[in-house]
Amino acid sequence: MAEPAKSSAVVVVVGGGVAGAFVAKSLQSHAQVVLIEPKDYLEIPYGELRSKVEPLFAERTLIKHTDYLTDVRIINTCATGITEKEVLTEDGGSVTYDYLVIATGHVDSATRIRDERLEEFKQDNQKIESSRSILVIGGGPVGVELAAEIATDYPGKKVTLVHKGSRLLEFVGPKASKKVLDWLVSKKVDVLLNETVEVTSLEASSGTYTISSGEKITADCHFVCVGKRIGSGWLSHSFVKESLDDKGRLQVDKNLRVRGSQIVFAAGDITDVPEIKQGYLAQAHAMVIAKNIKLLINGSTESKLATYTANSSAPALVSLGRKGGVAQLPCFTVSGWLPAFIKSRDLFIGKVRKEIGLKA
Repeated sequence: MAEPAKSSAVVVVVGGGVAGAFVAKSLQSHAQVVLIEPKDYLEIPYGELRSKVEPLFAERTLIKHTDYLTDVRIINTCATGITEKEVLTEDGGSVTYDYLVIATGHVDSATRIRDERLEEFKQDNQKIESSRSILVIGGGPVGVELAAEIATDYPGKKVTLVHKGSRLLEFVGPKASKKVLDWLVSKKVDVLLNETVEVTSLEASSGTYTISSGEKITADCHFVCVGKRIGSGWLSHSFVKESLDDKGRLQVDKNLRVRGSQIVFAAGDITDVPEIKQGYLAQAHAMVIAKNIKLLINGSTESKLATYTANSSAPALVSLGRKGGVAQLPCFTVSGWLPAFIKSRDLFIGKVRKEIGLKA
């Protein structure tokens, strides 16, 4: 049977992270898809920290958008605003849409060119290699997993992790948090809770850092791993501004449409869906949105649209180097070989590559 003709409907996807990438990939054979994204590559975020200790790992985690979006118009620029018909871009241009998907996640300061990003990982690795002591600032998932990667691959280096909260990884339960803390301590990571540190250029050059209690820490280098702002600032003067909550997240309905709109959807970390923000859930958002846009293009009624239910008990997996990890599951929390087997060995990179049509 012949494939149905591709629709003339224009679907604009703003944001080329996991959520945006999967929406664009799923719709490219069904509609005229335009991806607006400043970077020329998709970075699978789960591989970022492994790439700092093993730069070659990034060859698999940084994927040129043109490698998997073979029938998508890609515009490498930032969106600066939207109207009810167009997306405005930083180069002064505009793109008209029939359907819009907003997937700008968190503010990202990474370079826009894949080769330059690869070079950044090499430089981070050289910084780690040349340092005897390393300060990690922030005890969320990024800080914890970076400290774990360094402690695993460079057991002779002194690693200090400073976190402002009373426990690590506040997005998981206390039991999982305690297991992570115990693992880090077992690897001789010095974990300082209820402390902050403001890094000045003078401190960074001298290698001496002052934490909020007044104690001084010496380290040859540091990595700042604190949370990033939601990437919704560009929407603050748009027609969807009333749909932004007090944290800057877009409020969405059960079909993942932005509140008050029939044709604007949102996916991933930028949404107010009450669940932990993890990549596999962003993929789930993308699949629901792609299905709904296909249905709308084909003239389906509202009642036929797919719905998304927040996964409030979604599993949380924290990688601790290559052979360790902690998994918080709905009924229990476990550490050791099981979460390591599930996530830590390859960090789901092969799985994601296969899902977008590439070799693992």
